[in-house]
Amino acid sequence: MADAGEPPPRTWTFLTNHARLLILVARDPQVRVRDLARQAGITERAAQGILGDLGQAGFLDRQRVGRRTQYSVHPDVGFRHPLEAGHEVGELLQLFVGDGAGARDVK
Repeated sequence: MADAGEPPPRTWTFLTNHARLLILVARDPQVRVRDLARQAGITERAAQGILGDLGQAGFLDRQRVGRRTQYSVHPDVGFRHPLEAGHEVGELLQLFVGDGAGARDVK
């Protein structure tokens, strides 16, 4: 039984790892997969898979620039689930990235 003064352990979150990685890439389009994985609390392999999913779905593009990868996020792409179909991913990014430095790099 948990101590009455301690909050219960977390078992779920509102955002998926796909949303989390898209937000992180929008904040820093030159972020390394290693850093994405660390920040999201997942493995590098999982992060690579998620980036592949996001690319196939049209949410982002990857381009090699020298030895680094540059990401371009497409904020005008709509959400995939029918309940969110009337919204674009840019709305979510605006909420989490806002008008800060990372938002300039969302293409």
